[in-house]
Amino acid sequence: MANSKDITAVVADIGGTNTRVAMTRGTHVQTDTIRRYHNADHSGLNEVLADYLGALDVIPDAACVAMAGPVLDGVGRLTNLDWTVDRDVIARATGARTVAVLNDLQAQGHALDHLTSENLTCLMPGQPAGAQAAKLVVGVGTGMNAAPVFRLGGLTLVPPSESGHITLPLQTEEELRLMAFIARRHGTPGVEDVLSGRGFERVYAWLCEEDGGAEPLDANAIMQAAEAGNAPRAERAIEVFTHMLGRVAGNLALINLPFGGVYLIGGVARHFGPHLLAKGFAEAFCDKGRFADFMKQFPVHLVTDDYAALTGSACHLAEIMAQEN
Repeated sequence: MANSKDITAVVADIGGTNTRVAMTRGTHVQTDTIRRYHNADHSGLNEVLADYLGALDVIPDAACVAMAGPVLDGVGRLTNLDWTVDRDVIARATGARTVAVLNDLQAQGHALDHLTSENLTCLMPGQPAGAQAAKLVVGVGTGMNAAPVFRLGGLTLVPPSESGHITLPLQTEEELRLMAFIARRHGTPGVEDVLSGRGFERVYAWLCEEDGGAEPLDANAIMQAAEAGNAPRAERAIEVFTHMLGRVAGNLALINLPFGGVYLIGGVARHFGPHLLAKGFAEAFCDKGRFADFMKQFPVHLVTDDYAALTGSACHLAEIMAQEN
């Protein structure tokens, strides 16, 4: 068996719209090999992997797929795409001896100890903690999810989760009206119905109704209106979203006690990055009554590395193969 630092692997990150595939060596993603596939143009992951590996004419030692959906015993179905990902089928398609399938948040969790300072923006400094302290990764993009990250000896453990579908934590009459608005149109609302790209659009649409029926906008147009100034409804939508993100992240922090830090990841989280502190993220995160000061212990970072799930997949394979050796 090859040394885990020298293994060649193919890794894939499947989102709701695109799949990114890359080759890795050890824990390092070979960025010049990254290729993006539009999911709608392909029947499934096997077709994507066959095209990718065929063009490179390579059989990898290992393969890992990170996918946006729940995974059980190496098999998962994507939440926002009609694809099934199966570990045994991937093994046959790639020829790899070692194969893993992860939820995309699990992959992000495996990457945390390998992120550079250039790819982290500190939102709340928190307090120093030991290397074995728990961490929490919170992903906000096409969907929303969160997962704790534990270090036990030389192993990284990232339990799977579907946190995006827990019930919205509501505290005001205004927020109850938001929940009722979402429920009328989309069924019982979960956290993801606010904390996602489409969730942000729903918040704005609700504010349009509250204000007397103004025209809803898509997420990009809302952000552009806010950045242009003189768009109070767009500013308010950002504020509602930011407060809910802070509250949910704070709730999850109390459940998992991530003294090693809370890490916000995902395309939507990155777009909101410049607004989070100004629009009340820290206040909502710490708004826990007599535990308000306790909340200040948790560092909070924004992850700006768009390839973290690929890196995490490589790191997970390296740990697996090191154990095999």
